[in-house]
Amino acid sequence: ESVSYDLEYGSATLEAHTDAFNQGDRVLLIDDLLATGGTAKASCELVEKLGGIVQACAFVVELDFLQGREKLRGYDVHSLLHF
Repeated sequence: ESVSYDLEYGSATLEAHTDAFNQGDRVLLIDDLLATGGTAKASCELVEKLGGIVQACAFVVELDFLQGREKLRGYDVHSLLHF
């Protein structure tokens, strides 16, 4: 399965095996950086498309001025550092 999304400078696609998650698997999405939120949102969509449930999203750094958290409304979002 795949999910495509737009970036500020183009587009990208995320892919995962169709059997990556079982129906109802609970997933913690972890990434180093939350910037505009596009990649994180697409990752959540891919997990859900494959039957998983996103329990939360965790980031090491969040660039608050880019407001990426807005794209993740409805998800439990945690960041260690805010800039």
